[in-house]
Amino acid sequence: MRDKDAQSLWSPAERKCLFILQQRNTRASLLQTHAFILRNSLESNVNLLTKFITTCSSVITVAAGYDPISKIHHARQVFDQIPQKNDSFLCNAMIKAHVCLRQFAESILLYRHLRRDTDFAPDNYTFSSLAKSCGLSLALREGQQIHNHVIKTGFGSNLFASTSLLDMYAKCGDMVFARNLFDEMPERSQVSWTALICGYARSGDMGDAKGLFNQSPEKDSAAYNVMIDAYVKLGDMDAAQHLFDDMPERNVVSWTSMIDGYCNNGDVGHARLLFDAMPEKNLFSWNVMIGGYCQNKQPEEALGLFHEMQSTTSIEPDKVTIVSILPAIADLGALDLGSWVQQFVRRKRLDRATNVCTALVDMYAKCGEITQARRVFHEMPEKEIATWNALINGLAVNGQAKEALETFSDMKLCGFKPNEISMLGLLSACNHSGLVEEGKRWFNAIKEFGLTPTVEHYGCMIDLLGRAGLLEEAEKLIESMPFEPNGIILSSFLVACGNAKDVTRAERVINKAIEMEPWNDGNYVIMRNLYSEERRWKDVEEIKGLMNRQGAKKEAGCSVIEVNGRIWEFVAGDKVQPQWEAINLALGTLRIHMTASGQEEKVSLLT
Repeated sequence: MRDKDAQSLWSPAERKCLFILQQRNTRASLLQTHAFILRNSLESNVNLLTKFITTCSSVITVAAGYDPISKIHHARQVFDQIPQKNDSFLCNAMIKAHVCLRQFAESILLYRHLRRDTDFAPDNYTFSSLAKSCGLSLALREGQQIHNHVIKTGFGSNLFASTSLLDMYAKCGDMVFARNLFDEMPERSQVSWTALICGYARSGDMGDAKGLFNQSPEKDSAAYNVMIDAYVKLGDMDAAQHLFDDMPERNVVSWTSMIDGYCNNGDVGHARLLFDAMPEKNLFSWNVMIGGYCQNKQPEEALGLFHEMQSTTSIEPDKVTIVSILPAIADLGALDLGSWVQQFVRRKRLDRATNVCTALVDMYAKCGEITQARRVFHEMPEKEIATWNALINGLAVNGQAKEALETFSDMKLCGFKPNEISMLGLLSACNHSGLVEEGKRWFNAIKEFGLTPTVEHYGCMIDLLGRAGLLEEAEKLIESMPFEPNGIILSSFLVACGNAKDVTRAERVINKAIEMEPWNDGNYVIMRNLYSEERRWKDVEEIKGLMNRQGAKKEAGCSVIEVNGRIWEFVAGDKVQPQWEAINLALGTLRIHMTASGQEEKVSLLT
């Protein structure tokens, strides 16, 4: 009402300025609008300046690639130059702008300044913004001080202020204060109930959360979503599905939470059914489903869904999409698509994000383009430990152990402390290049960096020793491990035994290996071949029978290549491929030429 009465007395210049501020603005247009305000002497119009500050904060919030701390400085300068700061609308706008940009300390400091040096009188909107600031920054002490101010200024029974304080206590994990405040509220809204339910759920107290949810007089989508999200994080998909089915009205958050839950539980098929049934999808929904496929080692489906998003929607990938899809590209070796993603990243200025560039380094390295990986690495304005690890590991898997060790030294010179993944990359480099003594040195150095060797470090070292034929050392290392060896370590040791034709050592671990991974056909094949070498045919038949009883089947060999942006998969013995005859003929021709040139490599035809 106040705004309408004031606007009825506004001049044409003031109306024009308000109209401009209500349009879609950019940082440049806002600077022009401020110049218009100064040129026409409109800075005395408090409502107009309030609108200007609000618009500034909203433009900064949605503008990608800009530093919010530097860009809000202009709005704050405008506010500070106003002589009279007793208008609650104006002051609340400035406080809220700081909160929206996650400048929580600035919002509290501004409030203290206004209370101490001006005639500003806070209202329930002021306390709502301040409580949100304390909750998001987990500043419980400051939140309690704001609570005292709420009581002293007579807003203790105000529903809006009380609910904001309740939410603040819940976010800070102080559920005793939150519950006391809830019980003392003379009036409660659905938001009040949901805030307390969310607090209990976030603290892991699902008993109280469920009890309060059942007591709630009205349940909106937000309350259901809070409970569904809590059950999803606990991995209880049955309870989550039950609530989802009972929801009177589902929104995109409800659907996406369920999809995320099923993906995290490995049930990607159920997740995809829900995804396809969604009446409306947003970017977050697509990201969750694409990430779910990558997380569950289904890169082909991840790429297929990425292509579907590109071809059937107007939604543009963001940083999360890029970081999710690049591992799938690396797994399939889809280098053309990887190059397109890098061009997209540069065009959209997403290359300023360290995690995006790190994912690009990892993708190029795994695709064998280590030169391009190093180029992306060196072009990065900022690096983190994960970036260095990606390059070290990339050099390792590409057989460039010397360069990996040099990169590790450079990382330390730049002030980065190695972590467990860094040391694993070093051991991998030594393993791929057969550097046994170097590998031993770095394995012993793990504790010198204040780290504890993990099962992965032991596994890499055991594999290195096994490949070098040092089976006795490898076996002793297995026995000295502070934890039980996993199936990967035992399989690696079995391979080494197979290469060294050491039946005795293989027999010592085969039963444990089969117990851990009864489905792993490789373990059976190694023992069968070892027994065959010694003509122990009875043992060969026994291993075959055990393999059948355990349901282990020899997995067919498979390779994947990218041709003209399309992924092609080839499976040994598979004649379904549409160009099988032409491929078989080409392989036969190659075999003839190789035989004629004296080559002894064995070429297995697709027959």
